Amino acid sequence: MNPQINKNFLLQHLLTSGALRDPDAMAVVCRGARLTYGQLERSSDRMARLLCEEGVRPGDRVGIFFPKSAETLTAIFGILKAGAVYVPIDPKGPAQRAAYIIRDCGIQVLLTAAKQKSLLTQILREAAPLRLLLFMDTAASMESTDSRSGRVLAWPEAQAAVTEGRPDLPTIHTDLAYILYTSGSTGRPKGVMLSHLNAMTFVDWAVSYFELRPKDRLSNHAPMHFDLSVFDLFASFKAGASVFPIPEEITFFPIQVAQFIQDHRLTVWYSVPSALIQLLQHGELQRFDLSGLRSVLFAGEVFPVKYLRMLKAALPAAKLFNLYGPTETNVCTVHPVQDLAADQAIPIGKACANAAVVAMNENNEPIQAGETGELCVSGPTVMKGYWGHPDLTAAVLVPGPAEGGGTESVYRTGDLVTINEKGEYLFIGRRDHMIKSRGFRIELGEIEAALVDHPGVQEAAVVAIPDEEAGNRIKAVIVPTAVATLTREEIETHCAKRLPRYMIPEIIEFCKALPRTSTGKMDKTILVKETVRS
Repeated sequence: MNPQINKNFLLQHLLTSGALRDPDAMAVVCRGARLTYGQLERSSDRMARLLCEEGVRPGDRVGIFFPKSAETLTAIFGILKAGAVYVPIDPKGPAQRAAYIIRDCGIQVLLTAAKQKSLLTQILREAAPLRLLLFMDTAASMESTDSRSGRVLAWPEAQAAVTEGRPDLPTIHTDLAYILYTSGSTGRPKGVMLSHLNAMTFVDWAVSYFELRPKDRLSNHAPMHFDLSVFDLFASFKAGASVFPIPEEITFFPIQVAQFIQDHRLTVWYSVPSALIQLLQHGELQRFDLSGLRSVLFAGEVFPVKYLRMLKAALPAAKLFNLYGPTETNVCTVHPVQDLAADQAIPIGKACANAAVVAMNENNEPIQAGETGELCVSGPTVMKGYWGHPDLTAAVLVPGPAEGGGTESVYRTGDLVTINEKGEYLFIGRRDHMIKSRGFRIELGEIEAALVDHPGVQEAAVVAIPDEEAGNRIKAVIVPTAVATLTREEIETHCAKRLPRYMIPEIIEFCKALPRTSTGKMDKTILVKETVRS
């Protein structure tokens, strides 16, 4: 089904509509600061005017490089109101990566904060010179700033001198709204370009599907450079609800997160499964009242069934939803979690409204139930492409038939799926995680699922180690539960009951925690590199 497209309705209008409807409603609460819809509307208007007065033009990329705060929302909506494109950069990431993003995306205006100053100094040595560096917190940050930073301003003072009134700019729904950088197979991050239409189509569906309403209080666990934040922020404003960004310094401390959920009486939660697993295992949930949570959403990784059962027991009144969709497509399938009786993996579900999803075999034909194919997505939620990399774009956005005739871009996700008897998609693994070892085709995700099924295993990651003789050797890295004492022999015996002999890991290691990316997902590249070095 095609969306009803309003070319004049953009992401920033979600805030404006909310401010007109109820200016005194709470919009964002973070680090003790609270902004109503009216206050956020006025502060983002001033931000937009300042950016325009400093030479920002429609389509310019503006970087956001500071920890979560109420001012983050001022920055995002101000940039959008200026007709520009916001580019969030991981404030805890390496300087080299941040410098690359600034160069690659042609960022000339960067919004930052005092606590980023030491890292900023390193970044400016490698990044292209900036035209404007805007500190969002304090004028003291202006001291000893590198000359490559260009003009330096402090938001607390600069906003007071800004001309009143919002810029009137000719932005339309197909214009870029934001660029999110994801890991690239080339070793360099790639910028996913998403338009107002891409995001708004997803947001409209999400608000309707999850029945979001003004009294809801949404978490924002994901970092701003992770696509889960799009739901947290824009679906919240579409519904007239409140959003509660969780400060980065407590994100990976489960007890503090549980306290945060209780204190702010959150009603809707969205995160990667690993964050919820950490809450279950180390959050001491019996100490807290989390009964306000009515919907718990998760995406980005496989959620083992044994932990889903624990989550359902801990939050019996909450509805659970498994969402699927790479950054390039927004969310494109959803599955309401109900039946946890079986040990089978939870489906990623069926296509969301306004997203066309089909699994294709190697002959580019739709698969039938029980067959395996690559998931392909088309429709208005699919990205415009990768910034500055038409070759990478052409490799994954291919022409396909459009509804009503003609052609449209189809995104090949690289994810392998099958279809169950209910017509739901089941995630099997990544196409690039399907390896060959001694002539056998092996999906690494199947081995991980078997390992996590062991009661003494908290987490497990499986990677392929290149080997001249075997093609690939299989390595498993396991995090035991707090009370478990595991041995290699016990793991091999466990696997032998569930997997063919050729799928049993040859290398088995134990550790206290798996390495993770800034978005909370497992960083398997580190596990491979460690083995290759050794």
